[in-house]
Amino acid sequence: QVQLTESGGGLVQPGGSLRLSCAASRSFFSIVVTAWYRQAPGKQRELVAKSVSDVTTTYADSVKGRFTISRDNANTVYLQMDSLKPEDTAVYYCNIIGQLTPTLAPRDYWGQGTQVTVSS
Repeated sequence: QVQLTESGGGLVQPGGSLRLSCAASRSFFSIVVTAWYRQAPGKQRELVAKSVSDVTTTYADSVKGRFTISRDNANTVYLQMDSLKPEDTAVYYCNIIGQLTPTLAPRDYWGQGTQVTVSS
């Protein structure tokens, strides 16, 4: 089994930056998808950024040009968030779809979420 642990959330003023990290408790044999979602109070969870096979990256229109998803070789996923706005306030969740071994099918893994609050 794999646990994903997010960190880097907190309180930031409008216009500020935060970098979220999502560390996996063990290495994956392969990663198909890395993504960040968010859920604001009273709203449905929405996709923020998604990278497929480290080739194709998509962003929600509301964060394009401000957020960047990336991954290092140690199976840690990042979300760099710049020019933050109050409407970015939400709990942010990381998501990895990957294989732990060559014989296992890809599975969906989620972190527990980290709170991001943008307020003056």
